[in-house]
Amino acid sequence: MKTCIIGASGYSGQVLVELLTQHPEVDLHAITSRQYEGKPVGEIIPKLSHIARNLTFSNPSMEELIELPCEVYFLALPHGAAATFAIPLLNAGKKVIDLSADFRLTCPQRYEEFYGSAHPSPEWLARAQYGLPETHSLSWETSPIIASPGCYPTSILIPLTPLLEAGLIQKEGVIANSISGVSGAGKTPSERLLFCERNESAGPYGLPKHRHLSEIEEQLSQFAKEDMVISFLPHLAPMNRGICSTIIVYPQGELSANAVRACWEKYYAGRPFVQVLHEDTQPDVANVVGTNRIDINVTPDARTGRYFICSAEDNLLKGAGGQAVQSLNICMGLCESTGLP
Repeated sequence: MKTCIIGASGYSGQVLVELLTQHPEVDLHAITSRQYEGKPVGEIIPKLSHIARNLTFSNPSMEELIELPCEVYFLALPHGAAATFAIPLLNAGKKVIDLSADFRLTCPQRYEEFYGSAHPSPEWLARAQYGLPETHSLSWETSPIIASPGCYPTSILIPLTPLLEAGLIQKEGVIANSISGVSGAGKTPSERLLFCERNESAGPYGLPKHRHLSEIEEQLSQFAKEDMVISFLPHLAPMNRGICSTIIVYPQGELSANAVRACWEKYYAGRPFVQVLHEDTQPDVANVVGTNRIDINVTPDARTGRYFICSAEDNLLKGAGGQAVQSLNICMGLCESTGLP
């Protein structure tokens, strides 16, 4: 399958280049970047010089993009910009996997509330499929556009979704504390991302309504079958990549870590990228960075009568590029782990 990456110079785009150039069933036909137009990939991303020798960044017009012999276009662009590419491609009959937030929500009003502007094509919000492979059935027959989930939502939805469906946890009082590596903030230079600002420093940001909260609450509400409101507290930590989330929930009935693990094991049976850890082992970013895996575990706290649910993932793989390729594999009818670490 011939593919194209639009916006391949950012962190998520670079991960996509690395994955797709080595994917046995994919021909990475074109990669775009306004900033690096005409430059070889190996010159800009030396790490990939041995596997992307013949690839050069281009900056084609929309007409030229549509004329490419590509079936699937990956959009590794900021929110707002992605939609301006996605809509013409979709109207031209192309398939799109969008790594931005532009098509993750179904409600135009909610998009405007959290992203500060009206959605350019609200009719596509209802048509897009949310691309969390472990909890959603993905198919090109369902929709030609997949909205790949955010990194924070992935770390929260995977552990909570089965428990909500099984009625093992309460829908009120959910608190999610998440810590992200600096790559989660993107590659655009800013003072707060300077080494001297981030090194030996960690703290919350985006309170009380980080943009990913809209996506988290909408997805949780769909599985809970009623509106859910949670507290979400993201933090930035001095590490390159990775996300660790600790989620505090109340049980529905008695505390039972065995019931939670049994629910996860059944729900994610046969899914290669969800690992339920032994009760004495907690998720750790160091163990998942460089993989498309998410590790999850639960600790019951009899003193407070709550569960502490933890997860860890690589924000650039399971939280971005890896998950997008996982979705592609499923829609192509391949094993979902094809070409993924």
